[in-house]
Amino acid sequence: MMRDQMAVGDVGFFYHSSCPVPGIAGIVKIVKEAYPDHTQFDPSSEYFDAGSKREEPRWLMVDVKWEADFKTFVTLDMLRAEPKLADMLILRRGNRLSITEVEPKHWDLICKLGGL
Repeated sequence: MMRDQMAVGDVGFFYHSSCPVPGIAGIVKIVKEAYPDHTQFDPSSEYFDAGSKREEPRWLMVDVKWEADFKTFVTLDMLRAEPKLADMLILRRGNRLSITEVEPKHWDLICKLGGL
């Protein structure tokens, strides 16, 4: 999705996933389309991936600009507790991806939960 679907000008939620309390802190805007994450090629980096090749990188990143803080940090538990969000991809059992599409109806509800 990051490589093939995200475009400059798109907006998204800034979701903390590898932390004690996962959740959404605010909104970002894509300012540069996907490109290879240089850390995958650096043996001194904790993100080094010996199997990734420069001609076929495994890891990509986009540049984002912060657009808005949520007044309330929307935790993963809050998302799971909201029945209207039950069909969100990120909440489906077994999903480990933190980069997923968000439907407009879900976007509006999450913004409301966040205080916007």
